[in-house]
Amino acid sequence: MSTAGRKIARTAAYTGGLLVGAGLVGVGVLFGQAEAAKRIIPLAEAPPPRADGRYGPRFPGRPLSLVVLGDSSAAGFGVRRPRETLAALIATGLARRLHRPVDLRVLAVVGAHSDELRHQVQVALEGTAPDLGVILIGANDVTRDVTRPGHRHVAVRHLVEAVRALRTAGAEVVVGTCPDLGAVQPIRPPLRWVARRWSRQMAMAQTVAVVEAGGRTVSLGDLLGPKFARDPQRLFADDRFHPSADGYALAAAVLLPTAVAAVHRQDDRPAAQTATSGVRSLPEAAAEAVRRPGTEVSGVEVGGRERGPRGRWAELRHRVREALRPEHGVHVRPGAGLHPVGVRPADVRAEGLTS
Repeated sequence: MSTAGRKIARTAAYTGGLLVGAGLVGVGVLFGQAEAAKRIIPLAEAPPPRADGRYGPRFPGRPLSLVVLGDSSAAGFGVRRPRETLAALIATGLARRLHRPVDLRVLAVVGAHSDELRHQVQVALEGTAPDLGVILIGANDVTRDVTRPGHRHVAVRHLVEAVRALRTAGAEVVVGTCPDLGAVQPIRPPLRWVARRWSRQMAMAQTVAVVEAGGRTVSLGDLLGPKFARDPQRLFADDRFHPSADGYALAAAVLLPTAVAAVHRQDDRPAAQTATSGVRSLPEAAAEAVRRPGTEVSGVEVGGRERGPRGRWAELRHRVREALRPEHGVHVRPGAGLHPVGVRPADVRAEGLTS
């Protein structure tokens, strides 16, 4: 992900310039900005902290098996302690919400593209299949050489194959769609506008594909992008590209309610009721999810049918408001950061992580 600016600018150069904002932006301007961003964003010099292990060991019952797949954000790059990673926060939140232990495996790889999900899924399905898979992928696909014909469709196809393989094995799947690269501070306008547009296009395509494959999506870009842009010192790590501990906590708070709902469906138990904006055709739902922060999209039946005149039916839920309530979601305390479902990074250690 550290070569994001250079790759985006290279694509602009191939296409001969892009119509951005009020007029045509010169290729030289984009390339210059990309080179500047590349110098500012450092390379990944060390692997992210390992968060694998059992969370909530004091809870009774069969442990929930959770795998986290994808790229550097899923792996937790940018923080120094396992308890600060996205995966650890989700695992701890699940243990507390479900009152059962959670066995976590993090198979995500820094710099991964969607075509690398196949290997991650193969490892995840060795032995007993997981109960739940959480996937974050897409940012590196946006920064790849997207001038190849159909590249976005190829990337989405790899994601679909991963979701289908997990679903066939009996796992529920939650996908956090492509984040908003326009929020990355070293990427300046007009390059930032190009990155934002491509990020949203990727997120929309991912939403349609994942729901068709039987998974659920949560739109991260429009939720995290503006917040990260308003408070970059707090929500970005030192490299100004990956989330900080507070940034991951905010992402975990948004993903966790959907993860809980997915597990409840697997256990054939009703999930807590949340606000819904109703039912749309899947393409319409995907477009709205990209526009609205923290929107969950999942398949639904209307009149006993999965499809209508415009294709697959989909339901939109806005769990983010519920997630951000102090009693259910993120505690915001001066100087203490953002914590999903009352879970602070320190609480992860208190839960008794074993590996």
